[in-house]
Amino acid sequence: MQKKLHNKQIVLIAGAGLCAFLVGGMFAAPEAGKILNKWLNLSQSQPGKIAEINQSRSIVFNLSSKSLPERAAQLVEIAENGSSPDREKARYLLASDYIETDQGRKALDLLTGLEKDYPVLAPYILLKQAQAHDMVGDKGKASDLRQKVLKEYPDQPVVVKAMYLIGLPTINDQAIANFPSHPLTWEIIRRRLRENPNQPKLQLILAKYAADEPGIVGILDQLAKQPQLTAADWDLIGSVYWENNQFAKAANAYSKAPQTAKNLYRRARGLQIDKKRDQAITIYQQQVQQFPDDEETGTALLRLAELATGKAAIPYLDQIINKFPKTAPQALEQKAKRLASLKDNESANTTWKLLLGQYSNSEEAAEFRWKNALDKAKNKDYAGAWQWAQPIVTENKHSILAPRAGFWVGKWATLLGKPEDARTAYQYVLSQFPQSYYAWRSASILGLDVGDFSNVRLMNPEIVPRQRPVPPAGSDAFKELYLLGQDRDAWYEWETDFKNKSKPTVNEQFTEGLMQLTRGQNLIGIATISKLEDRETPEEQAEYAALSQQITYWQARYPFPYFQEIQQWSTKRNLNPLLVTALMRQESRFQPKIKSVVGATGLMQVMPTTGEWIAPQIGMNIKDLDLENPNDNIMLGTWYLDHTHQQYSNNSMLAIASYNAGPGNVAKWLRTMPKQDPDEFVEEIPFGETRNYVRLVFGNYWNYLRLYNPSMSALVAKYSENQPQLPKQ
Repeated sequence: MQKKLHNKQIVLIAGAGLCAFLVGGMFAAPEAGKILNKWLNLSQSQPGKIAEINQSRSIVFNLSSKSLPERAAQLVEIAENGSSPDREKARYLLASDYIETDQGRKALDLLTGLEKDYPVLAPYILLKQAQAHDMVGDKGKASDLRQKVLKEYPDQPVVVKAMYLIGLPTINDQAIANFPSHPLTWEIIRRRLRENPNQPKLQLILAKYAADEPGIVGILDQLAKQPQLTAADWDLIGSVYWENNQFAKAANAYSKAPQTAKNLYRRARGLQIDKKRDQAITIYQQQVQQFPDDEETGTALLRLAELATGKAAIPYLDQIINKFPKTAPQALEQKAKRLASLKDNESANTTWKLLLGQYSNSEEAAEFRWKNALDKAKNKDYAGAWQWAQPIVTENKHSILAPRAGFWVGKWATLLGKPEDARTAYQYVLSQFPQSYYAWRSASILGLDVGDFSNVRLMNPEIVPRQRPVPPAGSDAFKELYLLGQDRDAWYEWETDFKNKSKPTVNEQFTEGLMQLTRGQNLIGIATISKLEDRETPEEQAEYAALSQQITYWQARYPFPYFQEIQQWSTKRNLNPLLVTALMRQESRFQPKIKSVVGATGLMQVMPTTGEWIAPQIGMNIKDLDLENPNDNIMLGTWYLDHTHQQYSNNSMLAIASYNAGPGNVAKWLRTMPKQDPDEFVEEIPFGETRNYVRLVFGNYWNYLRLYNPSMSALVAKYSENQPQLPKQ
């Protein structure tokens, strides 16, 4: 948050909810009511497209999300009087709570003999017993139980926890040798490296198995100084540097790695990013010569075209067009633009026609069509705009532009005096692209109770918090621990299970995202889950398509952390809690300690100077507030969001734009830009960041509404069962 435009130092994932914003209803309320009743009166036994499956029904799993005091009485009742298997789950969770609160004797009463009745967690129960014995002073019994785990469960990940607690060097050697992917093994290695940093074998284990852990770049920096590294070692070092966005260091490492097409490309790209243009060109050319048929070479040729001036780029682009069909659409787009810049419009037009003819389904074709549609619309040729936009929705259905094009078909149909076609277009967008912001825009115009810019701030929809889904990958023990909320042990199990990190399956990647969210790594978790839509093989696309029909996927993509704090401060500020959550997701991806390049801090990206300005107005001293503390940050951020709403008579679009760009810029836009149609206003916002920010925040809002409000989830699911056809011009 800032009174001037600033860039965020976070990765923003362009998901399916990119879009514009809301205007008033187009159709009368009675008609909207008929539509709503029609959908809600359909048989409730019919599963909607967004149907939650694989959700455990155990009451104990549902209790795991509650705090220890909130769940204590129910767990006691189930542990004493419940039926199996809930009774065993309750005993384990209640015993864990007792251990957490230093009540070892009570824990032992619940845990004794439980390993026989609850075999999936038997070794964990033994370790809990050992922990409880330590609490009551029986160190010998605790030691015996840990040794029992070593003896009876030598091949299970839990044995590393026993090894770590025993702590003998020879036993820790076994952990390193047999379980290098276990997080406690990493801690054993880190301890040894603190004592003696000159241990390249241990550093290589961390590089291979803990590539995404904090501090790994420092480990690589030390490892890169070792004199006896092999080419394979440098390959690993280069890949981990690359994954951690250390591109210049990666380029240096790849120079000593085997000369594969991928390694040469990354080496050249790292040099290019490091502004070493001539060296980059040399390596790209080397790649083209050594690996003329490799897929990476098509991308290398694109880079060479980027680096070339004038007509010199054309031969590179022609090579791609003739030889690399996967990269050809990008090459055709770049060639057409380059020819246009050279004033060769005839050749440019021929190239655009080739793109539309041979690669009609490509993203580049969608972008070209959309540009032409907008040009037609600016000249008030709405029929022509409709004609250009129509194929995007049908031929480029997976493009991020598809819901946008479908929505504007409806807008242009209205301007052409065709209200029935407009309504059909909006229904099409809502049914076919329910995750998009334009589905919300369409729902609003269709008259559904989803809010608009004049009232969304004051809405207070029912919110049902997310329950943990059953992870689709991992061992039974991992899934049980995850569902019980035993997050650290679940993470240990998962990291040991997850051996396919470089090429995970769809289910593995989704499970990895769930675990990142559980660990509070929300930015990484959301990114991991969102990137599933980028899978390329038909098999993986089919798996993703099936997963994306589940509400659990979308709730993981739009998680709801800090629920209590959001509810508390939204209520106090009279703000829609889903709007606050939507803004927070966009600002920080729910990372409480994240900072922008200009110093905006925390969940709602509050500038320190803004915090200093707000604090006395709410009777606080800024010295008593911590912008990295979630409660303090949300308290200040919601105050400022309320303030921006007050400035613009509760118009949420202007308030959100002001939150990003500052009130001065918004005031200027209101003087100089069209005001009649808010959709056109957003399209005309001169700051690209703010234009996208408005779309993204309200796209987030729509997804939170459809995912966490039961009646809206049901309504959208019913619309998704419908299959209207987009009207043709």
